[in-house]
Amino acid sequence: MTEKRDSAPSSLLQRFFSGVSESIFHGQLGVVDVQLVDYINSLLIRFVRTDMLHTVRRATGRPATEVVEMLIEADKRIGVARREVHRHVGDFTLFWSGMYPESLRQMKSRDHADHFVDYCQQGKRAYAIASSIEGGDDRPPCDLLRRLSDQFELCAYGLREVRRELENRDDDPPHQKTLLF
Repeated sequence: MTEKRDSAPSSLLQRFFSGVSESIFHGQLGVVDVQLVDYINSLLIRFVRTDMLHTVRRATGRPATEVVEMLIEADKRIGVARREVHRHVGDFTLFWSGMYPESLRQMKSRDHADHFVDYCQQGKRAYAIASSIEGGDDRPPCDLLRRLSDQFELCAYGLREVRRELENRDDDPPHQKTLLF
């Protein structure tokens, strides 16, 4: 009987994202921080479900959909709840900065509260704040969140490369596609 590791991908989609992100981060970028790459992979898996993009709720119960709203909510919380909102802000800004940087122009239109928000700066700041609050054994370690803050730009670039790889796979004829799992 084989024992399943906690961090082992359990679904086809997880294995696919894991293969692509490991190829990009380990192979192309030389990032050998397994914990960081696993976190990036889990971020991709979480945000496949678009409802996970807006998990922070305002006092009214409505989702906070913009970074400015999320930061306001973070300031209203203490302890682990504050850590989780800041972590989500870091994840949210990293995801959009990496996977869909072209959409940031739309988010920065005058119609959005995020008009003056620098996603990179706010993401780094959010991860740094989250890293300063202990979260317990069932949450990402503080040192990992600190590394995400310190290496935010590299992680965003890696996500752009993941997207490029996914788009290139979509362009390949079916008989030329290779599977990573």
